[in-house]
Amino acid sequence: MKYKILDDSYIDLAKNIRKYFREASKSLYDARNQLKVLSYLDEDVVIKSFKIPHIINKFAYGFFRDSKAKKSYENSLKIAEFVPKAIGYAEVRKYGLLYDSYFICEKFEYDFTIREPLTKKEFKDKNAIFKALALFTYKLHEKGVEHLDYSPGNVLIKKVNDTYMFKIIDVNRMNFKKFTQSERLENFAKLWAKDEELTVIIKAYATLIDMDEKKAVTIALKASQKHKDKKNFKKRIKGKKVVD
Repeated sequence: MKYKILDDSYIDLAKNIRKYFREASKSLYDARNQLKVLSYLDEDVVIKSFKIPHIINKFAYGFFRDSKAKKSYENSLKIAEFVPKAIGYAEVRKYGLLYDSYFICEKFEYDFTIREPLTKKEFKDKNAIFKALALFTYKLHEKGVEHLDYSPGNVLIKKVNDTYMFKIIDVNRMNFKKFTQSERLENFAKLWAKDEELTVIIKAYATLIDMDEKKAVTIALKASQKHKDKKNFKKRIKGKKVVD
């Protein structure tokens, strides 16, 4: 067992992470990876259990690469203002090979993800939310943060009075870099937004970076369509339903 935590009060949770995770009854997500919520020290914490890697990755993550749990923890510390508060991570190894890995963070009580205003026609304050997303993304980019899976389910939103608070999750895949203008705009592609909605977002973003709106929208829409075409091509190959 290998673990790292911010506060010693979480030592028992980290050392016995398999037991706590197994006994936690509230599941948030159960697919390739699993997310569960449990109460610990009178607060709700989220534990993300990453899929057990196949034998080649067990070896790679055991000896040559950082685990996704460790990356999630370390990236969260680097961008603390943009994510739910990190608590720690834990890894289970056998003969040096990685078997299980877990990332632990505080539960962020969000109201909805960006998916809802992007997919629901009558969602309240749509344009205000899109403009707030543009500002949030601008702040990320100004810090040199490139979220490599900046997709609808990974952008959490909480309404606070008349404003919106954003947090991002699933941060094990990130780059830290200085962006070109095109790279900034291309980072919106995975939102899978309709052209008219992405246009609202990009116009607000273009103002923040002092860029011509028309040029910015053209670059962003092209990147968005390229991403959709790529994903839909893979779906056709697999015989799955294509999404507009």
